[in-house]
Amino acid sequence: MTTPLLEKFRDASRRFGHARDGSTVITFALAFIPLVGLTGAAVDYSRALQLQTSMQAAADTTALMVAQSAASQNSSQVQTATDRFYKGLFANPAATNLQVTGTYSNNGGSTVYVKATAAYNTSFMGVVGFRTLPLAADSTASFGNTRLRVALVLDNTGSMNDDGKIGALKTATKNLLDQLKAAAINNGDVYVSIIPFSKDVNLGSSNYNASWIDWTDWDAKNQVCGWNGNGCKPANHNTWNGCVMDRGRSNGPSGNNYDTNVVAPNNSNSRKYAAEQYSGCPTAVMGLNYDWTSMKSLVDDMSPGGNTNQGIGLQVGWMSLVGGGPFTVPAETTGYTYQHVIILLTDGLNTQNRWYSDQASIDGRQSMTCTNAKAAGVVLYTIQVNTGGDPTSNLLQGCASDSSKFFLLTSASQIVSTFAQIGTNLSKLHIAK
Repeated sequence: MTTPLLEKFRDASRRFGHARDGSTVITFALAFIPLVGLTGAAVDYSRALQLQTSMQAAADTTALMVAQSAASQNSSQVQTATDRFYKGLFANPAATNLQVTGTYSNNGGSTVYVKATAAYNTSFMGVVGFRTLPLAADSTASFGNTRLRVALVLDNTGSMNDDGKIGALKTATKNLLDQLKAAAINNGDVYVSIIPFSKDVNLGSSNYNASWIDWTDWDAKNQVCGWNGNGCKPANHNTWNGCVMDRGRSNGPSGNNYDTNVVAPNNSNSRKYAAEQYSGCPTAVMGLNYDWTSMKSLVDDMSPGGNTNQGIGLQVGWMSLVGGGPFTVPAETTGYTYQHVIILLTDGLNTQNRWYSDQASIDGRQSMTCTNAKAAGVVLYTIQVNTGGDPTSNLLQGCASDSSKFFLLTSASQIVSTFAQIGTNLSKLHIAK
């Protein structure tokens, strides 16, 4: 299709060819200047657009690179790093007077802002007064706007002693803690709780006076008797080893299913954690914190023993993220996005909880907990370490937030690589333009 501009140019050329007076030549010469400018404008604009696209790509990459170390640098160092990275990525001589600035802020999250400006010297548009076109690009890399609260729910049952699993778990967990520590620019960006479990969970023997403990079953089973068995009474609670069973009634789960939710304990025994002097009591839990050295010491202290009850580990892990009972959680600060994550690792199928010793019944309780936690926005990673030829756990597959968050491992060494993969996912640096 012929444009109006070209039609006018064609008509003017025809008239010029038949013209006999000298003023026509002058008129055409004057008209030719803007015609050239308009025709060349498309060429200049296209070149400028290509330059600006390249400048934007360089800004995005520079922001990401600078953000990784900006928290430990002063403003001058941030600017120097920004200038170096950007000019290493973008060095087109067609962009003149290139100026690059980089600033870091930790107000409402750690961010690096990169801005670049330049000018493009036009080839054609100068004839109509536009000798340069301005170019600009900017990008923001945010690292720390998303804060993490991660509960590590770790199988400490007797079978973890086989095939090198407990050793691999310790190595993997300490490596993961290093990854999460590195992801935190500021203290509090990442909090972690550690919940070792077997049939029971250890909430700490020093809590024997806590109001969230139900002593009904413990008192009945732990009696101190006088001479000849006379004058029996419950043992002193300060002899408790710290282990607790699932929340509920002595003879079964409560109607409100407190073993599958995180409703805070109160005066009702069915909402409390039931004390038990369990012989396979695991290492005591640690609530949300960023004391990386203490967490590693806890991991080193883990020792396999007892039967498998994934459900209580999962419920207590969830409680550690929201608070209540033995857990006090840090307040969430306005201006941040919080991601709540549970990583559940187990090497076996469920064998025993407070009331049941058949897998189907225990799985049914745990499935409810999984559903409730996901409905509350918790991201669930589940890992089955299957070195003994057990069936793939449908329970753990369904418990994971999606199929990419369920891992079926067949060797202990895969625990290390799987935890590293999850740690990388949780530590990703995100860019916001």
